[in-house]
Amino acid sequence: MTGLAAYGGLFVAALAAATLLPAQSEAVLAGLILNGGHSLALLIAVATIGNVLGSLVNWVLGRQVERFKDRRWFPASPATLARAESWYRRYGRWSLLLSWVPIIGDPLTLIAGTLKEPLWSFLSLVSIAKLTRYVAVAAAAQSFV
Repeated sequence: MTGLAAYGGLFVAALAAATLLPAQSEAVLAGLILNGGHSLALLIAVATIGNVLGSLVNWVLGRQVERFKDRRWFPASPATLARAESWYRRYGRWSLLLSWVPIIGDPLTLIAGTLKEPLWSFLSLVSIAKLTRYVAVAAAAQSFV
């Protein structure tokens, strides 16, 4: 993959991976690192920005969850939402540092929106979490280069 296409593909993969859609961006990042020819810092930045923006989509959806939660297509049951809200209330905004964790991270960002987490703290904590994950993935991939 060449320059712009590689970075664009990584951005789209990272954005999709952070939404409630099933996607995987770590493999794309690792593949680009192993393939070589791309700026490591730029790859990490693009992946982080895409992933944070995907989480922001979840946060915005969370702000609107009351309007949509009874729709048939809504991806979470009322019981699942109640459990997630209870967990978030128990651990608070610092739980957003786990937004990188598969399975729980994406719903966590949705619930943060549902419970009206301020945008500044949401973006700060999610950015730290996502950046840390991509630095770790990059370090692991670099060990194979």
